[in-house]
Amino acid sequence: MDASTRQQEHHTGSSAAAALVARRLAVVTVTYNSASVLSGLLDSLNAGLEGVEQYEVIVVDNDSHDHSVDLALAHPIGARVIRTGRNAGYSAAINAATATIDPSADLLVLNPDIRLQRGCISSLYAGLRSAAGVAVPQVLGEDGGISRSIRREPSLVTAWSEALLGGKLAARLGLGEIVDGAAVYREGGPIEWATGAILLVSAEARKAVGEWDESFFLYSEEVDYLRRVRAAGLEVLYVPQAFAVHIGGDYHSSPFLTALMTANRIKYYRRYHNPSASVLFRLGIIVGEAMRLAVGLGHRSAFRAAVGLSGGLQADRLRAVL
Repeated sequence: MDASTRQQEHHTGSSAAAALVARRLAVVTVTYNSASVLSGLLDSLNAGLEGVEQYEVIVVDNDSHDHSVDLALAHPIGARVIRTGRNAGYSAAINAATATIDPSADLLVLNPDIRLQRGCISSLYAGLRSAAGVAVPQVLGEDGGISRSIRREPSLVTAWSEALLGGKLAARLGLGEIVDGAAVYREGGPIEWATGAILLVSAEARKAVGEWDESFFLYSEEVDYLRRVRAAGLEVLYVPQAFAVHIGGDYHSSPFLTALMTANRIKYYRRYHNPSASVLFRLGIIVGEAMRLAVGLGHRSAFRAAVGLSGGLQADRLRAVL
């Protein structure tokens, strides 16, 4: 490497570091009876935010019945706690936090069961080029394996492919909602959306998109938000050089949450498509879940949610049972 190349790389690195120092970041996590996982997240922030100079940590608590709030207040990271006083839902909790932060601040949304790896957020910022509104990292499971966290926009093709072929085969064939191809997980780049356990949202995207849609309460809110990011002419970027571990998986063991996730998938699709397409999308889910009724309780819950969607899964009912 010659001297001019070294000087150029040093200048580029110095400029990037200076730009990162100048940015302000609000780190937001939403808790609801999250005491078993919250400490692990807060413990990981110092290493995960290495290189980020200006940040604050905000814990928004949706009326937990455990000691989530006490853990947040006692943790040395110095989190500011916002108590909603009710089970307000994920989007409403994020909105409660963003209403208190400067419009010029970027937003880092984290599930309480995320564990940031060292330098994760600096790496996300490095990938957050000017055209990007949101950056997401490579998400790892507890076993260290790469989670298939990248998704395609829900469509008739994805719904019916998953119904007839099953989610895993549809993903391998490039027809399902889950993106399974190794190249994008290795190389990164623009994507349609990713699971919302960890999202770095630029101040520019916050300004362009506005608040999170509180009507979803839980599940599909990130699909809607990231669609609006793309509609604003900004990119959603997958940055494989940034790493985070996600414990996750509550909906797998909760029939009610599985039903809610199914209902919100249909609700989201119906919002952006005509009635005929929406009926076909819903029918695809019904057929797929009906074919798997004997497999487990989750499929039975999803089937009932899809068939009985006209009655709805109301947010007030969810608040009452969770």
